[in-house]
Amino acid sequence: MPRRPHRSSSRAGLGKDFLELLSIPVAELTGLLRLAAQLKVKQRRGVSHPLLQGRMLGLLFQKPSTRTRVSFEAGMNQLGGQAMVLPMGDIQLSRGESVADTAHVLSRYLDAIVLRTFDHAIAEEWAREASIPVINGLTDLNHPCQALSDLLTIQEKKRRLKGIKIAYVGDGNNVTNSLIEAAAKMGMTIAVGCPPGYQPDRGIVDRAREEARQTGAVIEIGADPFVAVKDADVVYTDVWISMGQEREQAKRLKILAPYQLNTRLLKCAKPDALVMHCLPAHRGEEISAEVLDGPQSVVFDQAENRLHMQKAILVRLLGKKPARST
Repeated sequence: MPRRPHRSSSRAGLGKDFLELLSIPVAELTGLLRLAAQLKVKQRRGVSHPLLQGRMLGLLFQKPSTRTRVSFEAGMNQLGGQAMVLPMGDIQLSRGESVADTAHVLSRYLDAIVLRTFDHAIAEEWAREASIPVINGLTDLNHPCQALSDLLTIQEKKRRLKGIKIAYVGDGNNVTNSLIEAAAKMGMTIAVGCPPGYQPDRGIVDRAREEARQTGAVIEIGADPFVAVKDADVVYTDVWISMGQEREQAKRLKILAPYQLNTRLLKCAKPDALVMHCLPAHRGEEISAEVLDGPQSVVFDQAENRLHMQKAILVRLLGKKPARST
């Protein structure tokens, strides 16, 4: 199983870095949702909001990306700043330079870093070594920006979060882990249906249940997708073969086949349940085309909200950044 994440050191509020959701106060998460909604209104109305003029964001990507890259790059531009993509294979990290040395140098050039990598420990190391904010754009353990954007989408469609039931079916991956964290923080119910051996990270589930005692959230981990989806307000799935798991494709397709989100499974949810998928999707594998493209699907609203939530995160982390010393 992936290693358990550390509790990132944090000042009052959001803190220096954005690595996972459990360490962020509920009030700060609520503030991010509110700010993202406000920025979305400005964007829709064509109102200029150059809140980060003169700031520079670096995108360090070890994995391919569409939504994370474009939403952060476009978002930073809309906020008046600039963003540069730094594929890890193109910088000296690929030739043996240490994370520490690279982080110290980039901290002199940039105002924040978005990191998209494999091992969550790499993101933790970057956060320790960099003097500027490090944002988790995805690791094998967490996808916090996605989960927070999903909360924004649910809040828009259902007008509330507390008491909403999310059902997640399929592979218990990084998206699942962050959805569990999000549900625990916001007092929601999350029911997970994943086959044995493909369930979410045990350490995250245990920590989330500790949080749930304070917020009233309910976290259910099981193996039956129909039990998980029963009376759900939101039904969520994700790809069965994540980046780096291609060699397991045949095995995964066979084991996860009973967990496809299709019309039969969706009928177990509430009639007005939302269908969610973080994309990219493989129609006919984890989700049927008729469900993904059907009237209950909000997947493209989810994708749009990545833009507005990334902007909110950037503003919170950089909006009051002191001038650099000379």
